[in-house]
Amino acid sequence: MAKALLGHVNSDVRTTAVLTAENRRLRRRVEDLEALVLRLQADNDRLAAAERDARDAALVSEDLQPA
Repeated sequence: MAKALLGHVNSDVRTTAVLTAENRRLRRRVEDLEALVLRLQADNDRLAAAERDARDAALVSEDLQPA
């Protein structure tokens, strides 16, 4: 029974190395994507603030116009 169970265990060192490399590559990709999300969120916040400021400035200039 033990021999039958061990026959199902993949002990190929190359497969382990390939999986380790793939795991490392995927973790690096996740880190890159997380950094991208943070950068895009910061850009979005900056643009939203600029849009609010422009809208507020337009409202103020409308209020200052003579009737």
